[in-house]
Amino acid sequence: QVQLVESGGGSVEAGGSLRLSCTANGYSFGANCVGWFRQAPGKEREGVAALYRSTRYADSVKGRFTISQDSDKNTVYLQMNNLRPEDTAMYYCAASTPASCVFNNALMTSTYRGWGQGTQVTVSS
Repeated sequence: QVQLVESGGGSVEAGGSLRLSCTANGYSFGANCVGWFRQAPGKEREGVAALYRSTRYADSVKGRFTISQDSDKNTVYLQMNNLRPEDTAMYYCAASTPASCVFNNALMTSTYRGWGQGTQVTVSS
């Protein structure tokens, strides 16, 4: 079973930056499919960024967020710049097999099997 652990969340003012990290226990990100999602109170979980051969982003974060992977550290990052109050949410990383991202939408929750517990991001105006 995939065990993912997110870190790096916190409270920042609008315009600030944060870098989220996702590590895995007993699992190699390698060439697998990895995504970042977020869920604000009262809202559905939504895809933010995904990485499988190439990157994919939600329109709301394009140009501000960057997903990347360090294979040596087996860690996936989400660099978030120019943060806005509407980015406030619990952020989750998720992983799945390459086939999942080939045959499904990489920004959909149903594509992924393994999830972390989340890290909170709060952006004040």
